[in-house]
Amino acid sequence: MPLTDATHAPGLTSWIESANAPGHDFPIQNLPLARLRMAGSGDPWRVGVAIGDHVLDLQLAQKQCPWGEGVDALLDPLAAGDIAAFMALGPRAWKLAREALSMALAEGSDQAPFLELCLLDPNKLEYSLPCVIGDYTDFFAGVHHARSVGALFRPDNPLLPNYQWVPIGYHGRASSVVVEGGTIRRPCGQGKGDAPEPVFGPSRRLDYELELGLWIGAANAMGERVGMDEAEDRLFGITPLNDWSARDIQAWEYQPLGPFLAKSFATSVSPWVVTFDALAPFRRPFRRPAGDPQPLPYLDSPRNRESGALDIHVEAWLQTARMRAARQPPVRLSHANTLEAAYWTPAQLVAHHTSNGCNLQVGDLLGTGTLSGPLAGQGGSLLELSQGGKAPLTLADGEKRSFLEDGDSLILKAYCEAPGAVRIGLGTVSGTIAPAT
Repeated sequence: MPLTDATHAPGLTSWIESANAPGHDFPIQNLPLARLRMAGSGDPWRVGVAIGDHVLDLQLAQKQCPWGEGVDALLDPLAAGDIAAFMALGPRAWKLAREALSMALAEGSDQAPFLELCLLDPNKLEYSLPCVIGDYTDFFAGVHHARSVGALFRPDNPLLPNYQWVPIGYHGRASSVVVEGGTIRRPCGQGKGDAPEPVFGPSRRLDYELELGLWIGAANAMGERVGMDEAEDRLFGITPLNDWSARDIQAWEYQPLGPFLAKSFATSVSPWVVTFDALAPFRRPFRRPAGDPQPLPYLDSPRNRESGALDIHVEAWLQTARMRAARQPPVRLSHANTLEAAYWTPAQLVAHHTSNGCNLQVGDLLGTGTLSGPLAGQGGSLLELSQGGKAPLTLADGEKRSFLEDGDSLILKAYCEAPGAVRIGLGTVSGTIAPAT
């Protein structure tokens, strides 16, 4: 079956003029969802669709606009502000709702006069997490990140022997996943440098990790394995994700059981969820580098080989407090592409996660792990870019950074662009470092 349909057509335009501007994150080919409300209103959360410089309020849209047969039922959970309930309807419902919204927002739509009354200014809104997150798992799918970080600690053997065979992951802290923006409090914890004993205090090596988050849209029962043929159908959408990391705390605590307090203090995600349907023009064949082992059969399928990989650009930007005071824009720290960065596909992460019978739930979040490119300057963390702090970065205004300082704002961006397709953005995720208490 073809991956793309009429909703992806490059010639498709909207009656909302800003959605037709070249390079806009939210053209009609995108249509991401978010939970939102008027800022400071205290109203119940509702769901909106980003379209150009506006947000379509789906609660108002369902009330004021006529829809085709069966569409009202699809919009019911979205009008009620419940993205999780909409995800639980399954892939067929996701696709039908996307088609209905695309037709309604397309140039020449008879529904335009009704929907014009349902458009909101995104600058007047506040946003929530898309849904309650039951569980959060962070993977380690970025192979160049794994190699470069491994080389800092094991120069002769940077990539551990299991890496090319098994998708490595750990269970994170769902309660400290927050929506983008606001402040991130510098964490405290134990660290041990060259001193004979550890000390407790604020982290001095605070870092970010440039990742993508995958939202589970269809559950599996406990004991039920999800095979590769259906693994991708369990994924509803994708979002930029920042796995904030305290490297000094991590170095002391992570053996033998892995990350704990160094990661659990905060993880940030964008409020916008871009559906996997919207990513269809940016699907690519999955190929392993020559000489690398092929995945075991339970992590392999014709569908994954043909179109399991994603072509997504990811970037990290930094604005220091001094830059902000001088009204200087953020500077880009790095850029990478998931085709080079990710060793495992989203479907493989789902298939492996459930291979022991683990039950994923609607609204669970999976992190890809840090997405770094193969070249110098493409690291998805300051740990890589500064070579563990040994080679501080010099910024445009002369400031230096090995790790994040109080007042620094970190912005992660992700977008897709390819010949013959309309560029779409995945939104941004940002946070500003506040001093430890």
